[in-house]
Amino acid sequence: MTDTSAQTAGASAKRNVTILVMAQALLGAQMPMIFIMGGLAGQSLASNACFATLPISLIVLGSMLAATPVSWIMQKYGRRAGFMLGTGAGAMGGAVSAYGLYSGSFTIYLIGSLITGIYMSAQGFYRFAAADTATAEFRPKAISYVMAGGLISALIGPQLVKVTAEAMVIPFLGTYLAIIAVNVIGSGLFLFLDIPKPPMPAQDAPKGRSRMELLKTPRIAVAVICAMVSYALMNLVMTSTPLAVVGCGFDKSNAADVVSAHVLAMYVPSFFTGHLIARFGVEKIVAAGLVILAGAGVVALEGVDLNNFFLALILLGVGWNFGFIGATTMLAGAHEPHERGRMQGLNDLLVFGGVTFASLASGGLMNCSGGSAQAGWSAVNLAMAPFLVLAGGALIWLALRPKDS
Repeated sequence: MTDTSAQTAGASAKRNVTILVMAQALLGAQMPMIFIMGGLAGQSLASNACFATLPISLIVLGSMLAATPVSWIMQKYGRRAGFMLGTGAGAMGGAVSAYGLYSGSFTIYLIGSLITGIYMSAQGFYRFAAADTATAEFRPKAISYVMAGGLISALIGPQLVKVTAEAMVIPFLGTYLAIIAVNVIGSGLFLFLDIPKPPMPAQDAPKGRSRMELLKTPRIAVAVICAMVSYALMNLVMTSTPLAVVGCGFDKSNAADVVSAHVLAMYVPSFFTGHLIARFGVEKIVAAGLVILAGAGVVALEGVDLNNFFLALILLGVGWNFGFIGATTMLAGAHEPHERGRMQGLNDLLVFGGVTFASLASGGLMNCSGGSAQAGWSAVNLAMAPFLVLAGGALIWLALRPKDS
């Protein structure tokens, strides 16, 4: 590659990252909005409080089911097509959920949540798209910068909830109308994305490893496990947080502030996570993330003062950032370009499968495992322990393997 072509490729990669950062900032705002109100709205519609977090579970389930088809669409038609599909589904899911609230139908509300999961799946590929045109040196920083776009979404989303939650007679109806607008406006960003479609493979081109062969690769297996655990545990605790905050005597505004602090903590470290990975190695950063997630659980178990909620959720966000970005970087460097669609779709299928299980468990643990909100909150945080042991053990196993393996 000549110096001129290298400079052109570098400029294109940086422009793509800028667009993806903007998309993460604007379109990503709907996710903290949904997590703040999903459990509370579900609690108002569901006949059984144990199903309060089912709307969030359906979003994650929709994301899991959509991961492989969305990845296939991006592999065949390009990233732009997949991202536009995501924003269309986000707007449609918001509209159906809004009608569910308007009609008082929990079933319709759940259908809207399931459709919204397609958007969540597409958003998950922003980080992979950032790596598509980046050099090996720029890749961890590109992924980190795109994740950092969530910093702005952490500011926009909760504030939109505060402004719109009670703007109409039916609580949160105005919030879903705002979500529709966010998707419509944000879809225009992808018109400026310049990521070439993967070339059609020649007849004699390598087919790549099968899904099972990929999963049997030690580095890929550990990356997937750590990504699953980091994301699932973050979701487990965050899904219950608004219910716990309100259940312990605080108001919805306090819950929004705690979730806002959490989402900020998820994305602020992204400004330097890539640099830390480049300096210390991805395995050490993932390990640090798991330790910080454990610290979040310890703080949450110490008490239910508002300060405990804030500190626990901040630690939860930082731990997720290190664990998930580190695992994503580990995975991005462990497969070949022609295996991208297969591996990335499989990864997100498994990751969001774990997150679906966590969000389903969250409502049951929170509302149906004790006689009080404090007992439920303790159960949620204690449930983190075995999965942290699993991910930590996997990292240690990888580190102890012979280097030529």
